[in-house]
Amino acid sequence: QVQLVESGGGLVQAGDSLRLSCAASGRTLSRYAMGWFRQAPGKEREFVAGISRFGGNRYYADSVRGRFTISRDNAKNTVYLQMNSLKPEDTAVYYCAADSTYGSGTSIARESDYDYWGQGTQVTVSS
Repeated sequence: QVQLVESGGGLVQAGDSLRLSCAASGRTLSRYAMGWFRQAPGKEREFVAGISRFGGNRYYADSVRGRFTISRDNAKNTVYLQMNSLKPEDTAVYYCAADSTYGSGTSIARESDYDYWGQGTQVTVSS
């Protein structure tokens, strides 16, 4: 079992930055690829960014590429999402998730491939 706890969300203005953190406990984080997803009101949850077990590969949704950066510190069992140049359309609940199957023909962008999820943290961007 892995427990994931997100933090760092909040209310910001367009153009501001936020850094989300996802702290893991229960098992060594390096066993898992990690992803960030988000869900806006009235919309389905969508992939935002993903990172391989030791950070060698990173993946981004087109909507955030160039503005968001995913990183991880396995020694601290923590994954981060640095969000710059935030836009109102980035408003959503952000979730981190752990994927034990990465590299086995699965897609890091696919929700169903993830084993564990955090409870989410709200990010609100005002215009």
